[in-house]
Amino acid sequence: MRQHDLGPKAGSKHGRKRVGRGDGSGHGTYSCRGCKGQKSRSGGGVGLRFEGGQTPLVKRLPAQRGFTNIFKTDYALVNLHRLRIFEEGIEVTPQRLLDAGLVSSLKKPIKVLGDGELQHPLVVRANKFSQTAKKKIEASGGKAEEI
Repeated sequence: MRQHDLGPKAGSKHGRKRVGRGDGSGHGTYSCRGCKGQKSRSGGGVGLRFEGGQTPLVKRLPAQRGFTNIFKTDYALVNLHRLRIFEEGIEVTPQRLLDAGLVSSLKKPIKVLGDGELQHPLVVRANKFSQTAKKKIEASGGKAEEI
């Protein structure tokens, strides 16, 4: 078999139906469009949202305000008071947070929030920290490192 032998399967391709080419063609005169009316005209027909004169669905629904920000980053949130379960001086990584059940998955970036107090120093590694969380971690003698 050579490249010039390749082609579509027999019967899978066919020419388009030529309409409006005289009465003898079988599709002359009205060219399969019936008589007169909106749908017989060139470019005619109704839009997708047209509902036969009934108020369209788009107008029947209440108006929605605002917009959805497609660039928003969705974080897995962890509060400071939940980090108490780790021993003093330990390095808290995203994997450790997952193993401890503080985050459900590592698909989302992790953000540490400043709710609660930290009693002992920890080295916390996460994608993002709130300003409060960073201050409280450093005040307890620990270190907040962004990944």
